[in-house]
Parts: sequence; C-alpha cells; structure tokens
Amino acid sequence: MKHLSIILPAGAAILDTIVGTYNLFKMANSYSKKLGLREDDLFQVDLVGVNDQARSYQGLFQVKPTRTIDELKQTDLIIISGITGNLDNEIINNQAFIDWIRQCRVQHGTEVASLCRSAFILAETGLLNGKDCATHWIVQQKFAQQYPKVNLVSDKIICEDNEIYSSGGAYSFLNLILYLIEKYYGREVAIFCSKVAEIEVDRFNQDQFAIFNGQKDHSDEVIEEAQLYIEEKFEEKLSVKELARKFAISDRNFIRRFKKATMNTPSEYIQRVRIEAAKKSLESSVLNVNEVMYNVGYMDEKAFRRVFKKYTGLSPIEYRYKYNREMAFA
Repeated sequence: MKHLSIILPAGAAILDTIVGTYNLFKMANSYSKKLGLREDDLFQVDLVGVNDQARSYQGLFQVKPTRTIDELKQTDLIIISGITGNLDNEIINNQAFIDWIRQCRVQHGTEVASLCRSAFILAETGLLNGKDCATHWIVQQKFAQQYPKVNLVSDKIICEDNEIYSSGGAYSFLNLILYLIEKYYGREVAIFCSKVAEIEVDRFNQDQFAIFNGQKDHSDEVIEEAQLYIEEKFEEKLSVKELARKFAISDRNFIRRFKKATMNTPSEYIQRVRIEAAKKSLESSVLNVNEVMYNVGYMDEKAFRRVFKKYTGLSPIEYRYKYNREMAFA
C-alpha cells in the first residue's frame, strides 16, 4: 500500500483543495476495489499537520490532522493544499512543511504536487529549480520575479516535471488530481471519478481564464506612465521606437526597463492589452470578429487570430461561443 499525505497548511488555505483531494482519492480507492483491480486501498490517505491540533479555515471550518510530520518518516506522495492570503506570510507560516517536504524528496524520492498558489511553498523548497511549474494566473508575475530559477509554464493547468507536479489556479486542482488518479489507478478509474464528480477530464490549458491587468507593482514611474499610455491608446498604431521617444528613453533602455518592470516586452504588452480588449468585446457585443479586430488595432486577420490563440488557447470564434451567451444561443 502506498501513502498519500495531504498537507493541512498553517495560516490561510483553500479548504476545497483539502476536501476535494481527499474525497477523490477515497473514491478512486473504492472504485478500484469494486473493479477487482485490488483487494485493498492503493493509497492510505492522511491529512498531515505540523502538530495534532485542528486547523481552522475561513473562520468557520475545522479540519483535524490524522498524522503529523513528526510521525511520518516516509510517504510516497505529498499534495500541498492550496493557500491564499498574503503569500509572503504564508511561506513563513509553513516553514516547517517546507523543510519536511524537502527532506522527504531528498531522502526518499517522494513525489510532490502543489495545488494553485501552493506552488510558492513548493518553490521555497528549492526542488523546482530548473524545473517546469504551473500556478494561478493571478500570481504568475510575482512567482516569476520571486523564483527566477523556476521555469514558469504560464498556460498549463497541469504540469509534471520529474515526478513533481503543479496545477493552475482555483478549481483546476481537480484536473491535476484526476491526472494523478489516472497515473496510479488507470484510465478507467479516472474516468469514473470524473463522471461521478462531474469534472471535465483532459483539460490542460488555463489561458482562456486569465485576465490581463498589467503588472504595475513596481517602482519605475516612467514605465508605469508608458503602460497607462498604451492602455489608453492601444487601438492606435503604436511602435516601440515612438514610445521610447515619447518618454525620452533610448530604444534599448526602454525595452530593458519595460521588461524588468512588467515581465513583458513593450510589444508583448501592446498585444496583451489589445487581446484583453478583444476578449471583452467578444464576450459582450454582437460585433463580428473582423469588427472586433479593427477596433482593437489589428489590420491583419491572420496575425490577430494567431496572437489571440497565443494568449487564450482558443480562436476568436471559439472564445465568442464559449463566453457570449447571446451568441451561443443565437
């Protein structure tokens, strides 16, 4: 029998990632035995705390650990439940877990999975250095700045690198849990769990959910002015050379400072602002795709479709029919 440790984070955690993970693995154990694949549970599942005290979440719910990190000398799979709140504080709150996870991996080769923003806890272990990782799109820029040695895979809902797993944001953790169930129990059990829990199986991309607000949590006032200018004039013809001249900076220095401050080049920023405007128009208007394209500053239909799919994972038409109720039922 294998052992699964579901972490009960100290501080602020997303309760659903604890309960959902626990229930899906229990379901997989039960159905695997029903199919006759096993006589006993594949995984012994424990809720693991730093101590044996019940954890309180959201001021309403309490979850009591079944084991503590001191009691568990070895485990096969650790799943770090989602965290929320101030991430810097949560890293401090969970330092004991960080040390324990690193020790389990280094000494016993334990597989580790992070759910949503708990990628920050996983990254703190150093185990992600040089590896791919996914996290919620809301915190991707902070993650990239804080952990430059980690290869952030921004579009993925599910990421695996050398038996270290991570998921995109919010309820996409369910897709990673199904992925792990399929790996350990097989496709038939994973499909059964997806049907009973009504989770869409084989969903891999989170780009369509991302909302681009522009990274302005920096101290470069000139670059922030340039960002605001782009956001006001995005439908006009904009060039990096003209932007640099407007803000009295050399082309090379402007590109360098812009990328450092926003994690995007000026050209990428212009693209993302335009695509975000196009998304909103496709969601709420009856304009056709070409009209939307012209309104956000694109003249080349092929280029618009290519860039739109780059940042959303969908074509403009696919996006419209998925998110525009009026068009979907027309």
